[in-house]
Amino acid sequence: MHGDAHGPRDEHDEATHGAQPLTDVDPADLLRAVDDLAATLREYVGTAVGVRAEFGAREADEDPRVLALETRVATLNAALYDLLHERLGLHSDLTGLTWDGHADDDEQGATAPGEVEAFHLGFAVGPVTGTSDLSMDSVLGILDEGGTEIARRLIDNGFDVPEWGAARGAPVLFEDDEDGS
Repeated sequence: MHGDAHGPRDEHDEATHGAQPLTDVDPADLLRAVDDLAATLREYVGTAVGVRAEFGAREADEDPRVLALETRVATLNAALYDLLHERLGLHSDLTGLTWDGHADDDEQGATAPGEVEAFHLGFAVGPVTGTSDLSMDSVLGILDEGGTEIARRLIDNGFDVPEWGAARGAPVLFEDDEDGS
């Protein structure tokens, strides 16, 4: 799970997240994080080759050694992200996939200035357990309150939020979504 709250180390101070350039940054700890990630990726490749020599592709995908290294890679990627965020104020997309050097139209960052993209957040909600005055109809009100807070945070972070909505049963369709674009 990823959000902009990176736990207790999430400091959006003016020095790292401000408009002024950062000077005198010592990259040593950043480069150590990259070295740790690179070493783990090398270990992953070696393990994957060995596991694949023992098993078919499906079994190799589920091998505990492979899964453990995938978890380590993901953890080190997250640590590098947090370090870049903490030290440089960057929100780096280091885990995206691109083939032939071109991102798909759906890739993050492909939206041109002035255009908008629809984002959806879904919840599967069951009825309240125990005694309560709340019904399933009250969920929409709770989501609406949460949507107001999320829209405010997006705007506070400089994003344009021309419209948003909460719905039951399906994502809210905006003008550009209705024609399938």
